[in-house]
Amino acid sequence: MGKGIDMVESQEPRMLRSIDFWDAFRFWLKLGFISFGGPAGQIAIMHRELVENRRWISEQRFLHALNYCMLLPGPEAQQLSVYIGWLLHRTWGGIVAGLLFILPSLFILIVLTWIYLAFQDAPVISGIFYGIKPAVTAIVTHAAYRIGSRTLKNGLLWAIACAAFIAIFALKIPFPIIVAIAALIGYLGGRFGSDYFKLGSHPTKQMNQSFGPAVIDDDSPRLSHTFFRWAHLAKIVVIGMLLWLIPMSLMMQYLGWQHALTQMGWFFTKAALLTFGGAYAVLPYVYQGAVDYYQWLLPYQMIDGLALGETTPGPLIMVVTFVGFVAGWNLALLGPDQLLLAGIIAGVIVTYFTFLPSFIFVLAGGPLVESTHGNLKFTAPLTAITAAVVGVILNLALFFAWHVLFPSAHESFDWMAGLMTLLAIIALFRFQIGVIPVLVCSGLIGLLFMAITL
Repeated sequence: MGKGIDMVESQEPRMLRSIDFWDAFRFWLKLGFISFGGPAGQIAIMHRELVENRRWISEQRFLHALNYCMLLPGPEAQQLSVYIGWLLHRTWGGIVAGLLFILPSLFILIVLTWIYLAFQDAPVISGIFYGIKPAVTAIVTHAAYRIGSRTLKNGLLWAIACAAFIAIFALKIPFPIIVAIAALIGYLGGRFGSDYFKLGSHPTKQMNQSFGPAVIDDDSPRLSHTFFRWAHLAKIVVIGMLLWLIPMSLMMQYLGWQHALTQMGWFFTKAALLTFGGAYAVLPYVYQGAVDYYQWLLPYQMIDGLALGETTPGPLIMVVTFVGFVAGWNLALLGPDQLLLAGIIAGVIVTYFTFLPSFIFVLAGGPLVESTHGNLKFTAPLTAITAAVVGVILNLALFFAWHVLFPSAHESFDWMAGLMTLLAIIALFRFQIGVIPVLVCSGLIGLLFMAITL
């Protein structure tokens, strides 16, 4: 596992150097601790480090990998790290990159969630989270704007986004159906050569002149492990199925199908498989199941969990760790004297079943994807799906706004929450202040407001 690049024969090899596995290991470990800012921030960090500074991968190859990861259900930033790790150092490179992307966040979230639950009645904690909730609403709104500004380049993509919003907000159409329809529209457009779904131009050659050729460049020869092989595909699928089936079978045998931990494994497997578009798209589905159906946690706790997810490194979908921990704690799965251990076990189980499919999808599908970069027939459906995701994220923003501005059916409009939401929106849109400073300032304002009103 030393030198990770293995070239196939080529008349004009473009590989300038190999990348040592441990150099990549140190980078992925560092990324796990600095990957703040949700999917957009994490992808931006990887782009800056891997495309611009280190030149491990070219701009176009990076974007092609990202488009595939956006098509998959699950966290696109974490899947992108798996994909690039796989390109550089085969299967183990992808596994290491993906694990190091989430493990720091897992440990940090377990500690913060314990503090949140153990001291939630303290005025300091309640005041901070009172201020953070409006900021989360503004952040989700800003996320819809960021993705939309990059994606909605013409009237047809705008129409797809608007239709997706109406479908999920007014018609309550499940998100997988929305994704399937958008993908079909993109597929038909790409098949007939429509310019509406072409990716925006990226100055790849100019970047190569500025930063030097990339290790994995636009015209680099195919790496030997990136060619599709049925035996490799079968191996990945079988191992992935066993990694899912063994723990699920053990829980069913010793705990029973109706036990909360077994249901968590099953529910978050469905969440990982049936939801597309990254963390912002999966959250409504998680809310519907964890809050409305199973009643593992309360609505305000879901918003608090998203706030913690925004302020910690790692993919935003790590909010599921918070959901699992709170569920294990609230249900006292191991008795009233073992709340912390119950929360840790539930949080780890939920995280495991949520992320396992991401590794399988990338490692199994990578060889197929490597043969499609630059092919409009394959990129057009991804562009259409991204447009639909914009409408879904906007729906999530309205969902959060309703629960923040009208905390319960018996309370009127919360004017202070409305003011803080407005200020956060101005900070993000007008002054382009980062997510972390906005959350910190909002928490301090909430703490000050609670101190004055108590």
